[in-house]
Amino acid sequence: MIEFKLPSLGADMEQGKLLEWKVKPGEAVKRGQVVAVVDTSKAAVEVEIWHDGVVEELITKPGETIPVGTVMARLTAPGEAAAPVTRKPASPAARKRAHELDVDIDKVTGTGPHGAVTVADVESTAAKPSIAPTVDRQAEMRKAIAAAMGRSKREIPHYYLSEAIPMQRAIEHLARANEARPVTERVLLGALQLKAVALTLRQFPELNGFWRDGAFQPGAGIHVGVAISMRQGGLVAPAIHDVDGRSVEDLMRALADLVKRARAGSLRSSEMSDPTITVTNLGEQGVEAVFGVIYPPQVALVGFGRVAERAWAEAGALRAAPVVTATLSGDHRASDGHRGARFLAALREQLQRPETL
Repeated sequence: MIEFKLPSLGADMEQGKLLEWKVKPGEAVKRGQVVAVVDTSKAAVEVEIWHDGVVEELITKPGETIPVGTVMARLTAPGEAAAPVTRKPASPAARKRAHELDVDIDKVTGTGPHGAVTVADVESTAAKPSIAPTVDRQAEMRKAIAAAMGRSKREIPHYYLSEAIPMQRAIEHLARANEARPVTERVLLGALQLKAVALTLRQFPELNGFWRDGAFQPGAGIHVGVAISMRQGGLVAPAIHDVDGRSVEDLMRALADLVKRARAGSLRSSEMSDPTITVTNLGEQGVEAVFGVIYPPQVALVGFGRVAERAWAEAGALRAAPVVTATLSGDHRASDGHRGARFLAALREQLQRPETL
């Protein structure tokens, strides 16, 4: 028997509201298939299942709010015999009336002989008003963010580093490459920065992973969480998977799709639950640098500010050059300032060779 439980879709998630089942009892499901849509404090998320099997019972009903870890459904594994189905005692008339009134008969308290459900019990349940409390989604999101960031500052011994990175070569490379692309397929600097971060992490695996149970656990891949501001306020940081192995063109498409779906409320649980590091880019907001708070259980966060012209000395000459400030927020339990500094230096060098990204 397989128990499908509500997964944690981020360190700040304690509960979720089931909006919709995408499957029904008796249906076969495959690993990675979306089986439900759950509303968190931040977004509606499509939840995937990570087992093959056959749906035996849907326990949680749409509209119910349940804690993380609650069993939502039960499935039989391939080759496993289904458990015998038990039905609540009810008269045929009561079952018919429950179907007419869209009442879940298994949740009706029976008053007939031996607890059997009667027509009157069904009608009494249907007559009870169901008033959903008004939810201030922005307030709920701020509350969730506050809980996660409060935990981060309490538990994680942060250190912070910054590095000014010249961007002339990267900007010129993108301009040349984009000339040959349709407008809708042009690559932005943010995609190039994501790829540079991911490739640099190959050399510094201690920054890519999680701090759990008193020890560092390396990430299974380089899954970069991208901080996305929501139109109603707040932010989410879903992951783009295996960033180091993707082309910048593919990353640009993935980034655009992720932003669009995040703001439309159609993210997937795998995108929310497994980022191994987060990158935040506030350059478009006009800030010079951002020193972020690490999102637990991750152990690092990389930030990029705006690209601005500065006086830059190179080869004995002074000139105006486009420069970005890259920052690293690190968890001192998993790494130290020496390694963090080397990471930023290596990131700087990656961005000086944009044609290799």
